[in-house]
Amino acid sequence: MIRSMTGFGRAQETIDGRDILVEIKSVNHRFFEFSCRVPRAYGYLEEKLKSYLQTKISRGKVDVNVTVVTLEGANAQVEVNYELAKSYTEALRALGDKLGLVDDLSLSAVSRFSDIFTVRKGMEDEEVIWNGVKTVLDEAAERFVAMRAAEGDRLKEDCLNRLVNIENAVGLIENRSPRVVEEYRARLYNKLKDVLENTNIDDQRILTEAAIFSEKTAVDEETVRLRSHIAQFRDILKLKEPVGRKLDFLVQEFNRETNTIGSKAQDIEVARIVVDVKSEIEKIREQIQNIE
Repeated sequence: MIRSMTGFGRAQETIDGRDILVEIKSVNHRFFEFSCRVPRAYGYLEEKLKSYLQTKISRGKVDVNVTVVTLEGANAQVEVNYELAKSYTEALRALGDKLGLVDDLSLSAVSRFSDIFTVRKGMEDEEVIWNGVKTVLDEAAERFVAMRAAEGDRLKEDCLNRLVNIENAVGLIENRSPRVVEEYRARLYNKLKDVLENTNIDDQRILTEAAIFSEKTAVDEETVRLRSHIAQFRDILKLKEPVGRKLDFLVQEFNRETNTIGSKAQDIEVARIVVDVKSEIEKIREQIQNIE
């Protein structure tokens, strides 16, 4: 499956009293480059996130953002300062005795003194936190991979269309090449005829010169190799593994054969076709820079 290196995935859930948000985004890069932002208290998640995503991504610059917000009251422990509560109670009763007031002291009355209570955040289990984050990460990664695959399909379709254009151009070059030699032979004959005027023209010499010209300008080997590279390109697009590097190498071979054809061509029409081929190759090269 062809996958783009550009993608985005986002998921958010509330798990075990925590609001967890995970965002994954990536752009093209020669290798796998990972960076992430997590709350300082959850720094231990970074290596787990990296290891997890490396199982799903082989190339690309990947940025991950994780936020974990503990909901109010969740994972909290309330501690009571009993000595302070006892002091408040004794002080209130002493005040009642002093002023002759009815002792109607109750629990609700003492609880109004907020400083007798201390709310502490409980210890968090790292494995529990990771399992919650991983649940959300799975969902975000699924959307991320799906987006990469959809973009990969578009890149694949564009490359296949351009391969057809290159094949058609190669056919034009193959059809044109024999005529180039024949036109050269005719020009050479007419040139010698003008120079020598009434003197007999050595046909053998004409044939020899035409054969030398044909040898120098023949591009059969290059067009055969170029067609072979095109077939290889299509085969690679069918592979299930990451293929970006293989395609990049193959496009270099496309350029090598096309440049040789261009250097050998001594014909305006062939030179024009070569320019068109190079344009298509460059567009393919640009596309595969974003293939994983």
